Amino acid sequence: MTIRQQHVWMTLVLTGTLGWLSGMRGEAQGHATLTDQDRAEIQAMSVTYRRALFGCSPEEYADLFATPGGYFGSSSRGEVRERQALVEMILSYDRCYTKPATPPEQQTSAKPPVIEPAPEGAKARIINSPGGGYYDDVYVKTPKGWRFKSRNVVSDAEVAAGLTTKDFIEIRQLAGDDHGHYENLYGDEKDIGPRGVSSHSNRKFFRTSGLKLTATKEGVRGLAYLRNNGGHYEDLYVKTPEGWRIKERVYVPPTAGGQTP
Repeated sequence: MTIRQQHVWMTLVLTGTLGWLSGMRGEAQGHATLTDQDRAEIQAMSVTYRRALFGCSPEEYADLFATPGGYFGSSSRGEVRERQALVEMILSYDRCYTKPATPPEQQTSAKPPVIEPAPEGAKARIINSPGGGYYDDVYVKTPKGWRFKSRNVVSDAEVAAGLTTKDFIEIRQLAGDDHGHYENLYGDEKDIGPRGVSSHSNRKFFRTSGLKLTATKEGVRGLAYLRNNGGHYEDLYVKTPEGWRIKERVYVPPTAGGQTP
């Protein structure tokens, strides 16, 4: 190879490398910046969320989550990922069968979210309760617009107990909640309260997707029904210097009555 050929070859290599780095930098910048339009669309999505939640519009609610994989998470509801489960969750609220005292659009709304860039797209933590309870949101941009990749809720009592979204995610991973081992939990109408609609008297209502968690003085209690089994686990999780661990796991065989929330 002549000196001229070497020079041409090196020029091509450097040009390609710089182009690759430029592309990588552009991709990183795409995750690091949000336009005013992005922020406006995300804020509008939060408004739609409240309208669908309090107005009992299950299909509209489910459409706000990215498909596949978008989920709503809380200690009592688990990680609700399937579209049908999201629909059933909304239909399980009393207000869907009794006229609300205040129209959805007049419900006290949470403060506008402080939206920040994130590797997935965007994120926000929204304080939605006087005791410090909050939504932990991650948003992702899809061909249909911005959607929730995840919305995790931490209650006032859980904040007081020092628990965070990260704790609940780690406990679910420890328990194997993401492996498809556990059934969704359903209960009878009487477990929820009066509805004033006789046509729903024999219906099973959605309770929890997978693992149900409850904060206690001893740690976090877990309840999970095994798929294709009928029995369930009653767990106790405690936080150690090495992370969350199972302190106690009791298997309860199935009964003739099936699930008992």
